[in-house]
Amino acid sequence: MRIRGAVLESIGAPRPYTRSRPLTVSELDLAEPGPGELLVRIEAAGLCHSDLSVVDGNRVRPVPMLLGHEAAGVVESGDSDLPVGQRVVMTFLPRCGQCAACATDGLTPCAPGSAANSAGTLMNGDIRLSRDGKPVFHHLGVSGFATHAVVDRRSVVPVPADVPATVASLLGCAVLTGGGAVLNVGKPQPGDTVIVVGLGGVGMAAALTALAHDDVRVIGVDQLSDKLDRARALGVHEAYTPDEAADLKATVVIEAAGHPAALETAIALTGAGGRTITVGL
Repeated sequence: MRIRGAVLESIGAPRPYTRSRPLTVSELDLAEPGPGELLVRIEAAGLCHSDLSVVDGNRVRPVPMLLGHEAAGVVESGDSDLPVGQRVVMTFLPRCGQCAACATDGLTPCAPGSAANSAGTLMNGDIRLSRDGKPVFHHLGVSGFATHAVVDRRSVVPVPADVPATVASLLGCAVLTGGGAVLNVGKPQPGDTVIVVGLGGVGMAAALTALAHDDVRVIGVDQLSDKLDRARALGVHEAYTPDEAADLKATVVIEAAGHPAALETAIALTGAGGRTITVGL
């Protein structure tokens, strides 16, 4: 079938991208889903910094590549247990469920899933996208900046129909990353303090997940006053700039900004025996 999508043509183009135009909105061919794959009509897609990291070359991927990995949509066809019409969230790292990494309860990325992501293919090594007869690579098994996508069943999670698509899409990366850092690694206990350094989408998701725990004090840290205000509105107990937080110590500190200064701040705020968790790229 014919679709439209945002294709990254080259990596490392000079900024501003409004002039260098590394992406084009193109007409592409999308092959039918193979065994264990689904055709999904994309309803919503988030714009994540990991997409920018491919555009600017911080994370090198093969090109041309149809970007987008934080997306939600509706199943239109395919070979799986999911019915047509099911709303799904796409996840940027599929899990085979069989390798040693998949047995680490979320701590270590799936080895075959990581290899497929690096190669720009689906889990089975195939490519379903093409343009003028030439392959266009998949981004993290999703390629959500498009009207439709073919994805591996292991790259989707069903969600109830009453979850809005705009909310569901954020579950695919921002919540998965920030919330996963709290649930899988931080594992705060009653009486613990959790500090989140960097209050973008991932950091806010980490803060909200920490707030869902009983008797856990949650503190947000960011350079920008509007992000501190937003964190307070979402319910964090305290919010500070890095200078204001300098004397604090926490059991669990999550760095979600992807900046050397943020990591230094996170380490400095970690108490003796505590854990510094970095998820910023």
